Amino acid sequence: MSSKRNVQIHFHVTPEEASQIRERIKAAGIRNEAAYYRKMALNGYMIQVDLSDVKEMIRLLRINANNLNQYARRANESGSVYLEDIQSLQKQQKLMWIEMRKILEELSKLGQH
Repeated sequence: MSSKRNVQIHFHVTPEEASQIRERIKAAGIRNEAAYYRKMALNGYMIQVDLSDVKEMIRLLRINANNLNQYARRANESGSVYLEDIQSLQKQQKLMWIEMRKILEELSKLGQH
């Protein structure tokens, strides 16, 4: 890299953003704002999270909760629990664990950057 820094890059922020940036600079122990901006622009990274697995997990949880409520109502009305209902809940639980593992794997990758 050239020792002459003669290209300027400008950007605008809100007063709140400026305050947050200055707090982060102070927390990082950096006295030179330009050095902080340069370091973040060159070496910082943004995390973009794909929430599709989380949305699928929420969908499965809703289905499971609805089914559980239906089975509980049926058990209260008839006084019995059906094997098929239990097996259905077990299948749904397995699907939810599969989705949860996907989510946890993705989250663990974030810490590796």
